[in-house]
Amino acid sequence: MVSRHNSLRLVALLAGLGAVPLVAQTPVRLSFADAVRRAAGEAPAVALAGLRTDEADARVRQARSALLPSLSVGGAWVNRDFNSQSLGIPFPPAFNLPNPVPPFNNYDGRVTVTQALFDWSGVRRVRAASAQADGSRADRGVTVEGAAQAAAVAYLRAARAQTVVAARQADSSIAAELVTLAEAQKAAGVSAAIDVTRTQLVRAEGLLIVARNERDRDRIDVTRTLGLDPATRLELADTLAGTLGAADLPAARDALLTAAFAGRPDLSAELARAAAARRTGSAIRAERLPRIGVEADYGVNGMTVPSALSTRQVALQVTLPILDGFHREARAAEQDAVVRESEVRERDLRQQIIADVDAALLDLRSAEAQQLIAADQLRLAEDELSQSRQRFKAGVAGNIEVIDAQSNLIRARDTDIDARFAAATARVALARAAGVARTLH
Repeated sequence: MVSRHNSLRLVALLAGLGAVPLVAQTPVRLSFADAVRRAAGEAPAVALAGLRTDEADARVRQARSALLPSLSVGGAWVNRDFNSQSLGIPFPPAFNLPNPVPPFNNYDGRVTVTQALFDWSGVRRVRAASAQADGSRADRGVTVEGAAQAAAVAYLRAARAQTVVAARQADSSIAAELVTLAEAQKAAGVSAAIDVTRTQLVRAEGLLIVARNERDRDRIDVTRTLGLDPATRLELADTLAGTLGAADLPAARDALLTAAFAGRPDLSAELARAAAARRTGSAIRAERLPRIGVEADYGVNGMTVPSALSTRQVALQVTLPILDGFHREARAAEQDAVVRESEVRERDLRQQIIADVDAALLDLRSAEAQQLIAADQLRLAEDELSQSRQRFKAGVAGNIEVIDAQSNLIRARDTDIDARFAAATARVALARAAGVARTLH
């Protein structure tokens, strides 16, 4: 049997353990909407996706540079000699040329400009790079949606854990009240057995410690989804209310699907990848067309710098590819295969979007129905406990009846919390299925 002294010591020990804070610092107040908004804009995964988008934009500028003028400045100094016999040129003796020619200097400095006048393949490559950049931006949207959903679910778990802590605190208060009432009845000679109520009190305090630990762990998970220091203390501004996790979405299924097809960034990313592959294939085929370019230079050339003379050159170049060992055709065939692969993924993704929306709607309807039932069960359990406490206080019922009623209330509270959590997560899943998780509030 558990003595009263040992029971109270154990309760005090458990309560002390549960009261240990993570870090002594001012807590940061955070609402559900703030968490979603912060994750969508500042989460590490979102920052990395933004950098990848910058890389794709830089590749567009790289592709465009082939169509823009190129300007360079160069200079050279040469000291050489030569022998006409090494060149295979027999100069007649009448020229009276020294052979070999003694060493001499040559100085040259000039400015060179090149410009592509017609390069259709280069134009198509720029367009392909632009499509790839669009795909990168859509991929960033996928990352934003994922980060928003992760932050929303983490916040809901922390809010659920916080609600569980409040429920366990209420259970502990009820258990302590029952112990006090049982002791009073024992002193009055009405009841002799109070060990069960003491055990119930210790059990309630133990569940409270577990709940507090779970709450603190879930708050750490929230900080990680937001890219914050895990030691940051959070104060959740929202609870598991009936509208938590809502988003501005149409109620009809067809309207939801239309919004999902238009707003899902993963579908936009797949469409952009297909467009990039088509444009890349077009750029490869355009390599068969002639390329026209102009090159001009102006500079000075001479054996000494003071005596250097001005020289210039203008050249028009036309290049027409004929045969490259069918390498060009193989590259074009590769891009055609990439296009067909992307089309298969697009069809599958559209079916997956339909499945996501339908599954989220089913989960939401089920969770809302469970929430109504759980609320009725909680109300009935509270009434049952209230009546049992009154009967126990009047001495017409034993402590077993009260403890059973308290156990029923604990289960009803847990069921109600789980139902509210399921409804909120279903709303988040529906927003993610429609591609608007970043607008959760």
